[in-house]
Amino acid sequence: MEITEAQYHLIEHCLPTQRGNVSLSNLRVLNAILYVAEQGCKWRGLPKRLGNWHTIYTRMNRWSKNGVLDRVFAQLQHDQIVRIKIEAVALDSTAVKVHPDGTGALKKTAPKPSASRAADGPPRFIWLPRMLERP
Repeated sequence: MEITEAQYHLIEHCLPTQRGNVSLSNLRVLNAILYVAEQGCKWRGLPKRLGNWHTIYTRMNRWSKNGVLDRVFAQLQHDQIVRIKIEAVALDSTAVKVHPDGTGALKKTAPKPSASRAADGPPRFIWLPRMLERP
């Protein structure tokens, strides 16, 4: 699943303008993000033709924090370029089983300062974009 130049011009206004000497265009970074979303691979598993995985991950992380990815995915859905569904998955330590050998550590006897769940703050999420269907 790759976005063409014509499709990119429809959503270009959602992405920040590139300044300075950048090695990867926004189109290549967006295609790499969609590749990871479609294949479910690790960032290090990106093909070399898409660019350096660390550069792509760093830009994706910055876009995610600034809300750029939300705007891009909403525009992709609106223009029906790519049909995707984004889900949030929460991992909690109460749901992860521990091997019997991993329970032998000494227990802490003093209570934690944040004994209540509300004091710990909101849970952390992992965003997983999934394709609904191929265009």
